[in-house]
Amino acid sequence: MLTQARTSTNNLSKNQYTLWQILGVWLAGGAPMWLLGWVAYPAMSAGRPAVEAALLRINLFSVGLIWQFVLAMIILYREEGNIRLSTISRRFWLNHPISPVTGETKKSLWWWIIPLFLLAAFLEIAFRQTLVNFTGTVFPFLAEPKGYDGTALLAPEMRAQWVGAWGLLGMFFVNQLFNTFLGEEFLFRGVLLPKMEGVFGKWDWVANAVIFAFYHLHQPWGILDTIMSSLVFTFSAKRFRSIWFSIILHSGQSVFFLFLILGLVLGLA
Repeated sequence: MLTQARTSTNNLSKNQYTLWQILGVWLAGGAPMWLLGWVAYPAMSAGRPAVEAALLRINLFSVGLIWQFVLAMIILYREEGNIRLSTISRRFWLNHPISPVTGETKKSLWWWIIPLFLLAAFLEIAFRQTLVNFTGTVFPFLAEPKGYDGTALLAPEMRAQWVGAWGLLGMFFVNQLFNTFLGEEFLFRGVLLPKMEGVFGKWDWVANAVIFAFYHLHQPWGILDTIMSSLVFTFSAKRFRSIWFSIILHSGQSVFFLFLILGLVLGLA
């Protein structure tokens, strides 16, 4: 196992991306989301009720996130010649954590997910809204437009409508599956993170967190908050050579909202 881990690391280090390749992947993954958020959504949501507009925004971004998964698979196939699960696992660091000291797989390192999860949750609860407000105050043109936060879906008067609406739960599940796993994580932590050390050295995880945050130009009011949380995600993925850490940490909020919507659908909320 030690030999396999070192061989995998050595193979990646020999084929690092250039800065232009990194920016090219960033642009290819981000541009569709920017167009969907700032061109397609305003045009298609004009005149729609707030609830329909919120559902439309989720669906449009789901398309962009699915594209990121497709893009990750295209890149993988071009580099590896196949998209087998074993290849995805090796190339994207979908494995048990590896000790940064010995280079060996060490399952006990999974316990780190608990303090890291608590840290990510604390930062989100304590600083998210402050950072969003700061962005909107200092850069008013980056403030979140009215109706873009999707709160219309959770309005008290809408709760009765969502009882038995399993399609809502399914739509949100697909969106979050690609958001915090198959889309964003596969592309930014799977494709890019293992190949950024050649340009950024030991600070590749910081660079990855920053470009991930600035990919969120489709919702720029959250860029500062995303940098903060993404530093935790990316540090853990790089430290333990396993993007399962960033996937689990990134998915914490998704799980919360999935249970919230499940409660609505079951009539419990």
